[in-house]
This record gives sequence, structure tokens and C-alpha cells, in this order.
Amino acid sequence: TQAAAGVAGVIKMVMAMRHGVLPRTLHVDEPSSHTDWSQGAVSLLTAAEPWPETGRPRRAGVSSFGISGTNVHVLFEQPAPADEVSADPAGTPHGAVPWTLSAGSDHSLRRLALRLRAHVENHPDDDPLAVAGALLRSRARLDHRAVVVGADRSALLSGQASVAAGEPHAAVVSGTPSGPGKAVFVFPGQGAQWSRMGLELAECFPVFDRVLGECAEALARFVEWDLRAELAGGLGRVDVVQPVSWAVMVSLARLWESFGVVPAAVVGHSQGEIAAAVVAGALSLEDGARVVAERSRVIGERLAGRGGMASVALPAGVVRERVAGFGERLAVAAVNGPSSTVVSGEPSALDELLSVLEGEGVRVRRIAVDYASHSSHVESVRDVLLDVLAPIVPRSATVPFYSTVTGGLLDTEQLDAA
Repeated sequence: TQAAAGVAGVIKMVMAMRHGVLPRTLHVDEPSSHTDWSQGAVSLLTAAEPWPETGRPRRAGVSSFGISGTNVHVLFEQPAPADEVSADPAGTPHGAVPWTLSAGSDHSLRRLALRLRAHVENHPDDDPLAVAGALLRSRARLDHRAVVVGADRSALLSGQASVAAGEPHAAVVSGTPSGPGKAVFVFPGQGAQWSRMGLELAECFPVFDRVLGECAEALARFVEWDLRAELAGGLGRVDVVQPVSWAVMVSLARLWESFGVVPAAVVGHSQGEIAAAVVAGALSLEDGARVVAERSRVIGERLAGRGGMASVALPAGVVRERVAGFGERLAVAAVNGPSSTVVSGEPSALDELLSVLEGEGVRVRRIAVDYASHSSHVESVRDVLLDVLAPIVPRSATVPFYSTVTGGLLDTEQLDAA
């Protein structure tokens, strides 16, 4: 009862803030005579009233009195309005979406898939991403499981039909858990950064703050800017964005480890492989700082302004066919999912391709970079990078490190400049 004391008051106050109503005080016909109500600005509400708009966030306090005398007072503040998000009923701008199912038996799993498919067909306005979130949050995790992955409604419904029929499907993974789950740390490439990222974590968690400081010290040998100052800035230059992102990723990994979440393996996409190598123990922190700082510097000096990249919501095989006519001007740079492919190359060729695809109704997104990573453009800086990264001394990893190129386990002692 102590843990629950005050919960009703919390719920009541949250709903009052949401609806802009000051609720009346229950079970009070007249104010107590033991209080001088003429002093101060406190009064009892005998009827609900509109909560006045003052131009400032609404604030309130809720007291909790446990049966043993525990007294807790909690302050609440109205959150800022959430940005409006428009739903795309046909698909999602986030690329591939997973729909997860679990049941107590294979028969129940197939029936669940059939019911879900019927529900989605009868509710065409449901956002596939919202359905994915509801399945993850509201369903029990039972032993018979299936995951359907698709970039649009038709692909997801096709996968659901296969689960319901008990038939194999390229976009379906099913089975039963073989034992306790293990964590894999996945480190992203450039593009996920935002101004002030990590600063609040540094203020709240000493481990994150300490490792961020160690990363700043390691980077100081190779850059002329201050890590924390750049975190608070706009993060516009490639020679700043990549080292800053590397430092935040390494710090986040160490923070998770301090909570007891230890990776069974690591994998990194593009520049994320540098952070993955450090966390795996394949590179020292100093060598990791050297790689990310020198690599991004060379890209900024030699490649910036000469290329571009874009995400295309089509399978890699289809995209390869579409870029084949451009010769070496365009290339498939990365395969992010079954229907999510990154194209890299010359800006004019990229503009031409995207214009055609948009005209066909294909979802495309220009990536905010002015160079062509993972294409023939980078061959021009190979010799320079081999020279500046020559001092790197790779080590045997203490955590398995998997390649995003081959999908196989890496021999980290071979992670030299070449």
C-alpha cells in the first residue's frame, strides 16, 4: 500500500493537465474551520474550473501519505506540445518495419497471424509503424514466435498470410527461443547526430561523462576543436561530425556496460565500425581516435563538395539495375534493409536518378552529406589514408566483432591501415 499511495492523485493530476481542468476537491461540503482560509492564496475547489492559460507550463504538486507515515510530494509540469506526425497508410518513411508475433503453440501463432491480417485489412488507415509498436508493447512474449519485415502494407500482409498458412516466406523469421537472449551493440553511421546529443547524459551519468572526457583527450592529439563545445554546436562539418559521433557511441557503450548490459558481439555500419572496434577491444581508444579523426579530415579535404548520397525505398537488386546505366557515376553504397538501399555518387547523376524515381512514386531521401562514401570516389584517398593510419596497431578483440560487408566474424588482428 505504501508503494501505491498517491497513485490515484498522480493519475488525476496528469488528466487534469491534459484536459486543462482544475477538478473539484472531493468529499468537501465546506472548508475546515481549523484553517484560516483568509490568509494566503489557497482555496478549496467545490466545483471543476477551467485551468487558466498563463503562457507558462501548468504545474502542480501531489502529496502521498503512506499508512506508516511516509510522506512524499511530487511536482508535475506540463510537457511541451508534441510535434504533429502525419501517418503514411501505405508504408512508413522509416524503411522496413517489423511485426512481431508470439503464441503458446504453433497453431495459436498461425491463428494470431490470421486475426492480425484480418484486422489490418479492415482498418486501412492504421499506420504500419504504429501496429509494430503496439505488437511490441502490448503482447506477451511466448515461446512460438514470428517476425514479419516489410517496407509497406502489402509486403507485411503477404508475410502475415505466410505465417497464417505455415508457409516459408523471404520476409518472415519464425521459431522458438533457444535460451536466454544476448545483447549485440550496433553502431550507426553518419546521419543520426543532433545538436547537444549526449550532453544531458554527461550531466546525469558520471560514467558517460568520464568516458566522454577520455574520448576528448584522445581526440585532442588530432583535432583543434573542443569536443563538448562542438556537441553544443551545429555539427555541420564531416571532420567534426564523425569524431563527435564516435565519442558519443563509445561513451554510450560504456554506460550500458556499467548497467550490466554487456555485448555478446558488436557490429558497426560505415564509420560506426570504428566505435565498434574500440568497444570490442580491437583498437585502443587512442587508435580509434586517430582513425576517426584522420579519416574524416581526409574526406573533408579531398572528397567534400564532389558527391552525394541518397536513401531509396527499393530492394538492392532493383536499385543496382537502375544505377547500371550511370556507369561509375553512381553505385550502391549500402544495403540497409530488404527495401532500403543507399546510393552514392556524382551530384548531377544522383539528381537525375532521384527525379525519375520520385516521378514513379518511389520514396527517396537525400542524405545530408556532400561526398560519396562507399563508392569509387574514395579510391582517390586510399594512399593518403594508408599513410596517415600506418601507426595503427590492431589487437585481438575481447568481444566478437562482425563485419557489415561479409556478415562474418572479423579477425581483428588484421585491422591495420590496409
